This record gives sequence, C-alpha cells and structure tokens, in this order.
Amino acid sequence: MGRAEERKARQRGARRAAPGRAPGDAPATGSPSVAGPSEGGPAGDGASGDGAASGEGGRRAARRARGAKPKRTGIRRFFTWKKIVGTVFGFILLGMLGFVVLYLVVDIPKGNAAAKLQSNVYKYSDGTFLARDGDLNREIVDLDKVPKKVQRTFVAAENKSFYKDSGVDLKGTARGVLNTLSGKGKQGGSTITQQYVKNYYLTQDQTVSRKLKELVISLKVDREKSKDDILAGYINTSYYGRGAYGIQAAARAYYDIDAADLNVAQGAYLAALLQSPSSYDWTSASPTGRKLVKQRWNYVLDNMVGQGWLPAAEREAQKFPVPQEPKPDPTLEGQTGYLVKAAEADVEKQLVEQGLTKSEAEAQLKAGGYTITLNIDRKKQQQLERAVDKKLNAKLKPKSNKPDGRVQAGAVSVDPKTGGVVAMYGGRDYVKHYVNNATRTDYQPASTFKPLILAAALEERATTQSGKPITADTIYSGRSRRPVVGSDIGFAPPNEDNVSYGQVDVQTAMNKSINSVFAQMGVDVKMKKVLEVAGELGMDTEKLPAVPAQTLGSMGASPLEMAGVYATLDNHGKKVTPALVKSVEHKDRAVDMPDPIGDQAISRGAADSVTSVLTGVVDDGTAKRSVRDATNRDGQQVAGKTGTSDDNKSAWFVGYTPKLVTSVGLFGEAPENEVEGKKKIRRGDQASMKGALDRKRIDGGSFPAEIWAAYTFDASGSRSKFDLDTDMGAAIEPPPEPTTQAPPTPTIRPTETKDEDDDEPSSTPSTSTTSPSHSPSTTPTSKPPTTPPTSGEPSSSTSSSPTGDDSDDPEDRSDRSDRTDRSHRRGDD
Repeated sequence: MGRAEERKARQRGARRAAPGRAPGDAPATGSPSVAGPSEGGPAGDGASGDGAASGEGGRRAARRARGAKPKRTGIRRFFTWKKIVGTVFGFILLGMLGFVVLYLVVDIPKGNAAAKLQSNVYKYSDGTFLARDGDLNREIVDLDKVPKKVQRTFVAAENKSFYKDSGVDLKGTARGVLNTLSGKGKQGGSTITQQYVKNYYLTQDQTVSRKLKELVISLKVDREKSKDDILAGYINTSYYGRGAYGIQAAARAYYDIDAADLNVAQGAYLAALLQSPSSYDWTSASPTGRKLVKQRWNYVLDNMVGQGWLPAAEREAQKFPVPQEPKPDPTLEGQTGYLVKAAEADVEKQLVEQGLTKSEAEAQLKAGGYTITLNIDRKKQQQLERAVDKKLNAKLKPKSNKPDGRVQAGAVSVDPKTGGVVAMYGGRDYVKHYVNNATRTDYQPASTFKPLILAAALEERATTQSGKPITADTIYSGRSRRPVVGSDIGFAPPNEDNVSYGQVDVQTAMNKSINSVFAQMGVDVKMKKVLEVAGELGMDTEKLPAVPAQTLGSMGASPLEMAGVYATLDNHGKKVTPALVKSVEHKDRAVDMPDPIGDQAISRGAADSVTSVLTGVVDDGTAKRSVRDATNRDGQQVAGKTGTSDDNKSAWFVGYTPKLVTSVGLFGEAPENEVEGKKKIRRGDQASMKGALDRKRIDGGSFPAEIWAAYTFDASGSRSKFDLDTDMGAAIEPPPEPTTQAPPTPTIRPTETKDEDDDEPSSTPSTSTTSPSHSPSTTPTSKPPTTPPTSGEPSSSTSSSPTGDDSDDPEDRSDRSDRTDRSHRRGDD
C-alpha cells in the first residue's frame, strides 16, 4: 500500500496496516515470491534479514495507524466531553464566586416608598368606622393584633416550611429565572420571605437581576429578622383586591371588621385571595373562579390540619365565609370631611407640641398609618345634622331668594364633664364648602360675650362707679347711646333698635341683652380684667385691645371656642377645652392628646351665678319662644345666650343643660362675587343675612335657637337640673315679698313690650323685668343707688319696645326701629 492509501486509511479511521509490505516496497508483479526462513542460499539469508527489518517497521506503522484519531471537522472540533464538563464546572465556580460577591455587595435596602404608604383611619367614639383618608388603602397592624390561627392560614397557603426554611426556595427561584429567560412569564414558586422582600424592598419587575437580588436579600432578611417580623411584613404589604393593601384593609373591605376580629375561616379566604385577588373575589367571580377559590380555601384549612395548627374536628366545622358586597370608597362628602380635617389639624398641633416642626408633622400624617378615634357620638352627630336640615336647610331657597344663598350654619356640641366634642356641623357639604363653619374664627360672637363680662365682674368682685358690688340685682341705666363713664376711650353704644330702658337690674339686662348696661359694666370691671377672665374661660383674647367696644363681642370667635367657654361655666368654672380627638394610635410612635379638663378657671360661685342668670334668658328673654316653649323641652333646665352681630352678619345661640353644651352660629357669606350698592363683595366675604328666609333679619333667638332646641332636647336624654352654688340669678327662687314697704322695682319703659324673638305682639304692656316665678329678688343685697351709677339719666321719654333680637348692630338701627307687628310675624312657622 502506498502512502496515499495509508493516508486515506487513516482518514477513514482504519486500524490495520498492509500485510507483508514494508514501507517503500514496490508492488509485486505476477506470482508472489516470498522467501521464508527455511529457504537456503545466500539470497534467502539476505532476504530474511531485510524482511525482518521491513516487517518490524510495518508493525510500528500499523500500530501508529491504529492509535491515530481522525481529525474532527466543523463544530465537532469544539465539543468534547472534557470541554463540556470543564465548562460546566467553570460556570458553576464562576456562579458561586459571583454569588459570593453579590452577597457581599448587596445590602438590605430601605423599604420602597410605595410599600410604606398607608391611609389614616378615623373612627367614631364607639370604635365604628367613620372614614379613611390617604393615597393608599393600607393600615399596617402589628402581628399580635392578628389571631394566631389567622396568621397560620397564610403560612399554610403560601409556604408550609416557612418556620423551618432559610428564606429561599432554590428550585422555585431557578424555575422562575428560567421561565423569565424563556419568556414564560411569572411562573415559579417563592417563599413568604421572598414575596415579602419583593413587596417591601424591591419592585414587581420580572427580571433576572431583580430575582437574583430577591434571593440574596431574602437570605439576609431571614438571618436578621424574626419569622414573626417577616410574616407581619408579608401580610401587611400584600394586595388583596378591592383596593385593599394589607390584612387590616382587607378585613374591612371583605368583612367590615378589624383584623383582630377575623376568624380562621375568614383568614383562610383572605389567604386564598392572594393567589388571584381579582379572580377570587366571591362577589364578582365567575363560576369557575368561585370553584377555584373554594378549592384553595379547603386546601389552606387542610394544610393547617396537616401541620398540626388546626384540630380536625374544628376543621370539619368550618363553613365558607361569603364576604360582603363591596362598598364605595369612603369619601369626604357631607360632614365627614369637616370631621376628618378638623381631627387632622388637632393631631398635627399635638405633634408640634411634642417637638416636630409643622412641616414634619404634616409629613407624618401624610405618610399615614394613624388610627384616630374621635369623641364624636354617632347618634348625636346624626341628631345634630337632622336638626340643622329640618330647622334651616329645608327652608332655604337660594334660587328664588338671593339672601338665602348667603346663610351658612356651624355648630358644636360638647360634653361638659369630659370635654369631648360629641357632635359637629361644619356646613352643608365639605366638598362644596371647604371652610369649616364650626371652627372658623372670623365672625363676631356678639352678645354671647356678655356673660363673660358678668363672670369677670363676679370673679374680680368688681363694683360700680359708685362702689356698689356688681351682682345679678345691681341696678344700671339702660338708656340707649348712653356714654360710658370711667373710660379714657369714649363709647356710647345703641341698644337693639335704639330702644331706651329705664333703670334695670343686671338680670333684666341679660335677658333683654341691653348693650348700654354691659358696656358700662365692662368699664367698671376694667376691660383688661374682662379679657383676662375671658381668656381663662377659653377665648383667644391674647392680642385683643382692651377697649370698651369689646363688650359687644366685636372680636372673632368660633362655635367651637364659644362651646368651650360655656362648657367651663357649665362645669362649675373648671376649664373645658373641647376635644374632637379621643385617641391616636400608630405602630411606631405615640401621640398623647391633652386632657380636655383643666384646672379651675374661675370660682364655682362665679360660674354658677352666671349659669343662674342665663336661665332667665331662656325663661324670660330673647330665647323664650324658641327654647322655653319648645314642644320637646319637657321641663329640662336650660341656660343660654343669644347674639346677633354688626349688620346681621352672624347670629348665635349658645346654651347648655347640665349634660350638654351646644353652640350654634349662622354666618352670612357671599356665595359668589356680588355688587351691593357701590360695594363689591367677593366670593367668601362676609355678607349680611338680611332678607334671608323672608326675614328682615336673622336673629339669635330665631333659627339658631330653634336648631339648638331641636337637637338638644332629643340628644340630652333624661332630664336633669343644675346643681348651683349661688344665691343670685333667675334660677334661684326669690324670697317672699316683705310685709313692709318694698323698695322700688326696676322697670322697663318702652311703649311696646314685646319680648325679643316673641313674634306675637303683647296686648298688655309688661311692667316687670322678669316673670315672677323666675325673677331675682326685688330686694337687692345692697341698697341700690338712688341715682344711676353713671352719668346721664335714663331717658324719661318712651320708645319702641325690643323687637325680638339682641343684636348689637350699631349701624342698622334706623331701618329696624319702626318694624310693624306684621313684619315680626313674616316668615315665622
């Protein structure tokens, strides 16, 4: 065989050499002539030696031919078993090295912002749900607030080995990576730890890098956190459908209960939901979806039995807990917005008191997670809303009567023993009128300030200009526009409708709300002292100038503020600061709300004496028709005061029983830009309520007092009586008339004798300042002065009677002094 043939043989992978041929031999021709070793002759010997050498070389060539491997061509040149195994091990080593590097480099990050978002939850005083306010429906709860068996339902559903594993499922993770690389989507299993890490630390992106980070962080989280912390994070960050993030929001959304009240069947349903919230919502699921979620619910409970977490007998007793129909997302419509925003402001204020800046406090609340329980009594809140709707809103017709569109109502009701705000009315609808009329301080309280002047006089043991002690029986001049005496600042306020009275005692002056009397009393007490006592009682008087004009209530005040002042009087002088918020809870911080009941603001004697005098306003004064004669009063004792401000921009009634204090205000506000004469009024500006509800004016004894009575006599419950430590005022029975000559009785001498707010004209002029059954003693405790205590005598001429209001409006007397009886009655019920 030639060399070419040998080469071809090697290429074919031949493993034999050509027989009898030595390399280099020529091919034989004819018959073979091979000399064996037995053949003699010299030629045979020579042939034999050469043949042996040739045979040995041939054998070596044959061996080389047999041991040689054919050359590989194409792609086969790159793949051998050695190369494949080496490459695999190399990748494994590289992967291990890479994972070690990754483990060292990747730290546990901060939780992502979305996972930390929560809503704030607001509740009524009894713990029932009021509202939720926030960007995300989530309320994080501690694990100890979730029943143990409910906790276990999630472990049984998602990760039975949770309490034993290291936080990762390598097979599931590898499957997830391969599925991601192959484009098969979100397939692959994960532990509870991995799902928590994905929810809290990472994103929902389905990428290889995210899955590798998830693996590393899960291992670290499992080492650094307890299983309870991980489980709590998981159930608080998971999405359950219906817009609910976290178990607390889910419990509310599906069963309208707190997470703490879930039973094992309900917990198993919520755990089953996590696999497919939209498909497994029972109320909207298809027949197939219902079948699947019920199967998974059974699967969860069966796993619990298998793990020893639920007795078999208890498992058999479980019934599928059908969830309730979804409810609309809570909104801030109606009164809800006023309550929520007022409570939010109170919590922010307290956070600032605890050391945060205002912006920090706002950010804290914005982050959510607060459960804020209000003092609002759900029943009383409904009663107050109904009273305003019935007595006011139902009668307003803004489309046909422009002034009706200006009327805004605000009211606050306070428990004087606890200081809790049990009801609040902020306006007709928060989403239409954002300003809370219950807390706004831009309208004058008017004559509701007068009881504070008397309280200061009694507390300071003040005297008149002639040195006589000021009590309920002290005599003053009731002449309209009478200049005050003893002040460096001149002041001569008109009475309502410019009516002049004769000499009157303080009780009568309070009943009839006579401006000239209280202007002089304020000067007698010293206005600085009046404002100091008003501040002690709860008014914000710190920056007010101490001038006589303040006696007419010309400062700003809110229904909330005035409710607190009168609650302090009702609480026998012990300070009451109305509290809308009862408690605040947050898993990471404490917010301690201040005690609404404070120290003694004024003496009990002074406070009780004012209360006694204020009973006369109801029984024989400006609130007589609306309150005393209310059909649902049923003998309930009441103290209170009306007020109507300058130009009829506000009208008030603030009154109380021993158990409830309520402040009602009506405010004139322009609903849109207007032009009144030559004056431009912008939307939201103060405006007169004249002409509203077909009345020439809205006074404190009309609609405010009617709202007050309609609410209070229903909300107060059983009837009660004041326990007063005083010997003066209308609530005290007068001593018997002396048998000897009685001292002269103060009288009112207007030509008409209509009581304020009494729309029916009296046929017989009244000659007494108070009704006999409620009047103070006609025998003053000290001898009354024979002349008025201030310069100027009361007008001897007669004038028109009080017109049914105690308004301190000095600019509107001319067009109201000649009202007819018909105008009194117009618009009445």
